[in-house]
Amino acid sequence: MISRDNARFGNGRSLRRSEVTEQIKRYILDNRLRPGDPLPTEIELCAALGASRSSIREAVKTLDALDIVEVRHGHGTYVGRLSLSALVEGLTFRGLLSPDDDFRVLADLVDVRELFEQGTADRLVATLTTPHLDALDALVDEMAERLRRGQDIVAADRGFHAMLLEPLANELVGQLSAACWDVHAIVAPHLNLVTGQDEADTVAAHRAMVAAVRRADAAAFRDAVRAHYAPVRRRIAAARAGRLAVL
Repeated sequence: MISRDNARFGNGRSLRRSEVTEQIKRYILDNRLRPGDPLPTEIELCAALGASRSSIREAVKTLDALDIVEVRHGHGTYVGRLSLSALVEGLTFRGLLSPDDDFRVLADLVDVRELFEQGTADRLVATLTTPHLDALDALVDEMAERLRRGQDIVAADRGFHAMLLEPLANELVGQLSAACWDVHAIVAPHLNLVTGQDEADTVAAHRAMVAAVRRADAAAFRDAVRAHYAPVRRRIAAARAGRLAVL
C-alpha cells in the first residue's frame, strides 16, 4: 500500500491533484502492476495519501484520460491499457484546430509511418514467414477486389500495415503506427483529399512490398515502401495547393 510518509507536504494540507496523480502512478510502478490489475479503492487511496475524495477522483479522471488507469463503473479502478489514446487526441485536435496544421499533421504522420517500415526493412525480411506473407498477399487481393468494386480500401490497407509490423513483436511501434492511422482517419475527411485516382498504384506498391520480402530483398522492399507513400503525399500536396488557391 502507498506509504503515509509521503502522503502530506508543507504544513500538512491535503495533497493537490498533481501530487495525487503522481503518487498513484508511483504506486503502479512500485508494485509492478500490469494492465488490467486492480488499484486500491477510493477510500483506501484517501487514507493512504491523506488526500480528499475530490482530489482522488480528479487524479483518477486525469489518469483515465491518459489510459493509465481504467475506471470500470460498479467494479473499481484498474491499470489501463497504456495505449497512445492521449497522443491521438492531441494530434487530432491540432490537425482540426488550424487550417495550416492539418496538412502538416498528415504529412508528418506519413513520414513517421514510412520511417517505421523503412527502418525495419532488414528485420522484416529476416522475420516474416511464408504463412505471414501469404496472409499479407490475401489482404492485397482484398484491396484489389474492393477497388474493382468501387469500394474503399482503407480497412484492408490498415490491416496490411498492422500485420506487416506484427512479427517485430515491438508493442510501441505497433501502437505508434496504429495511432498514426487513427489520426489520419479522423483528420483526412475534413480535407479535400482526392482519392481513387491513384489507388491502383497503392495496391501495386503493397504487392511489391510482399514480393520483395519473399525474395529477401530489403532494398526492393524500401523502394516499394517509398512508392506506397508517394500517392498519399501527392494527395496532401494537391489538397493543400487547392486550399491556398482559394485563399
